[in-house]
Amino acid sequence: MSTAASRRRPATIHDVAREAGVSRGTVSRVLNGGHYVSPTAKAAVDAAIRRTGYVVNRHARSLITGKSDSVAFLLTEPQERFFEDPNFNVLLRACTQALAAQDIPLLLMIAGTEDERRRNLRYIEAGHVDGVLLVSSHSGDPVVARLHEAGVPVVACGKPLGQTAKIGYVAADDRDGARDMVRHLYASGRRRIATVTGPPDTPGGVERLAGYRETLAECGLPADETLIAPGDYSRASGEEAARVLLERAPDIDAVFVASDLMAQGVLDAFARAGRRVPEDIAVGGFDDSPAALSTRPSLTTIRQPWDRISTEMVRTLLARIAGEEPAAVILPTELVRRESA
Repeated sequence: MSTAASRRRPATIHDVAREAGVSRGTVSRVLNGGHYVSPTAKAAVDAAIRRTGYVVNRHARSLITGKSDSVAFLLTEPQERFFEDPNFNVLLRACTQALAAQDIPLLLMIAGTEDERRRNLRYIEAGHVDGVLLVSSHSGDPVVARLHEAGVPVVACGKPLGQTAKIGYVAADDRDGARDMVRHLYASGRRRIATVTGPPDTPGGVERLAGYRETLAECGLPADETLIAPGDYSRASGEEAARVLLERAPDIDAVFVASDLMAQGVLDAFARAGRRVPEDIAVGGFDDSPAALSTRPSLTTIRQPWDRISTEMVRTLLARIAGEEPAAVILPTELVRRESA
């Protein structure tokens, strides 16, 4: 027998129908959502698919349904940020797993430049994906408006800022998490509590700073703008912000940092300045990313429920693709106490 003849032929929809004892049309209806199929027939087809090893031809099905059966993970940040910030990798992995449970592939797209934005939007608007998981959108970012105008279902990670269109989103409670951290620092006896903020055009940057300000007022501490230094969620920006804070207010005894990655930079700057953590200055971060466990001392931080965020983003996007209205989901955060505060 020749090699070609001995090679196993891929199973077809006809093989599945014969194995299940149903018509080809019944198998087709099961593959396209199971509408108008009895539970018994569906169970027989599912079992036959497993036995025959049948794999759906997604291209052929997309020609019939008008859907691609795939989803894009669109990151609107420079490529180097994807590799530097561990949160993006955690989110991507969890979204991939949630979609795999639905047998839906996930396409990673990075749109940190104008050329990348134009190229990716052209691909998305051409119908090559059924929906978009939008990560790290900034206020005024044209991507959200373009996708909305094109009728592409979108769910954002974090509340979209400055958008008139109603966009579904899933977010951790940034403001409440910031409140918890500042209250913790205050309860430990700290009274000169500074902060390193996220970018002011991002939801985390806005909400975490608001929570910081509100809790200072709640604790009876005066507002002092010299205790606020901006960052951009990078380690280098945290290091620079810490240097500025020590120069402006050398008597600070605590810092709430709006991301763990920036907190790494803050700890580097304090170590070089001879400031001990937490003896001289307590440091609290935000995210509970892998960066929080790699610091010395280990980082007290606010845990974002990344697995739940990812699961809810996927669930909400699939509901949008099915025709449901945009939904907003806000999930609670958790204070994680470690050595730095």
